[in-house]
Amino acid sequence: MRMQIADWSEAETFLAAHPDVEAVDIVLTDANGIGRGKIIRRHEVESLYRHGRHLPCSILGLDVTGEDVEETGLVWSVGDADLRAWPIPGTLVLMPWTMPLRAQVLVSLYHLDGRPHGADPRHALAAQLKALAAADLFPAGAFELEFYLLDADPGLDGKPRPAAMALDRRRHDQVQVYGLDDLDGMQPFFGPVYDAARKQALPLETLISEYARGQYELTLRYRTDLLRAADDLVMLKRLVRALARRQGMTACFMAKPFAGQAGSGMHLHVSMNDGRGRNLFAEAEGAPAPNLLLRQAIGGLAATMGDGMLAFAPHANSWRRFVAKLYAPVQPTWGINDRSVALRIPAGPVAARRLEHRPSGVDANPYLVGTTVLAGIRQGIAQDIDPGPAAEGQGFTQETPFSGSMPADWRAAIAQAEASDFLKSALGADLHRAFLAIKRAELLRVAGSVPDIDYHMYLHQV
Repeated sequence: MRMQIADWSEAETFLAAHPDVEAVDIVLTDANGIGRGKIIRRHEVESLYRHGRHLPCSILGLDVTGEDVEETGLVWSVGDADLRAWPIPGTLVLMPWTMPLRAQVLVSLYHLDGRPHGADPRHALAAQLKALAAADLFPAGAFELEFYLLDADPGLDGKPRPAAMALDRRRHDQVQVYGLDDLDGMQPFFGPVYDAARKQALPLETLISEYARGQYELTLRYRTDLLRAADDLVMLKRLVRALARRQGMTACFMAKPFAGQAGSGMHLHVSMNDGRGRNLFAEAEGAPAPNLLLRQAIGGLAATMGDGMLAFAPHANSWRRFVAKLYAPVQPTWGINDRSVALRIPAGPVAARRLEHRPSGVDANPYLVGTTVLAGIRQGIAQDIDPGPAAEGQGFTQETPFSGSMPADWRAAIAQAEASDFLKSALGADLHRAFLAIKRAELLRVAGSVPDIDYHMYLHQV
């Protein structure tokens, strides 16, 4: 796969336009979707663009807490050798909330001889796009970002709580889904978010008050380049987190921060174009949806969903989100204009026909989600997989031909992902090995702890 790196002229023009930028964050997204890297000074930027920047191999072998996972094969077994980070075109942008002013640029990791490193999640998505392009198929799409805004300090019970309205510090105990007053009350926060997104050329669109106190959704405009759509999501999460911190709040990207309330998803909308930009998922006027290609895509996604669930729900907390009737899918179902299913065909014009993939939590890595979704679509098309009948409401209770393939919990998802030839092929052997090693290490850490619920249920009872 060819190196996709930015030219020095891009940075030279940027720095000339922004003489007050003093430093640049170089941001690598690891397997857990966490941004890691360095802050370099302005005079070091030219060297980054001309020669790359050394980063240790172990940066791709860290668990969610930043600890080395030796079993990835990326730490001491290779001497924690240096790799070379190269900047990604179009991602050098201002961070207007910083003082002194900094910029940021996303990077990918390569071997010293220029080969893409197999454990870098962004390269896995690029490989899927290349395979589809060889068949004259070009995915387009966008991710949605759901999240909670919490007070930086916990409540009197020591637990996190939804943030008070930024405008008047008002609190309430109502859900108020789609409530406009709540959005207005958070304008001192969301106003700067939109302003910063504009300065970063992020195509930020709709703002929604979601289905829980303190929960919001931001949508991004559709991209014809799905790799750039994943970059958008990475950059937007970083932007939202940073601005929330500066206003005394925490932007929470846990999939399920509160029991009994809705979890936060990261839905992926995707369609498929040909080389001339025509939407191949669009059926002819008056014809029933979905057409054959979209039906095959749905079939592939349903058939591979069980093997891919670890990419969509990568953490222990991720699995708390899958509760019926709280807008998180619990079966590999599909339907038309139906939010109870995992794979939804939204209502809308025929020309804009697309698929909404709903299983992923906001804690997932968008590069891994995109990779696994595209691999599922490819398999559905190649094998002409029939998804079975569409659900008609109550999709969380409907059995499908693929229901038996779904893991029951995080431990089962790890075991299924480890044994999956599909996921190994989708991610590539290096990333598959590293990702599974990281998840096993995190599972051991969680399994070795004693949660508060154990004391509540058993301390005085057994």
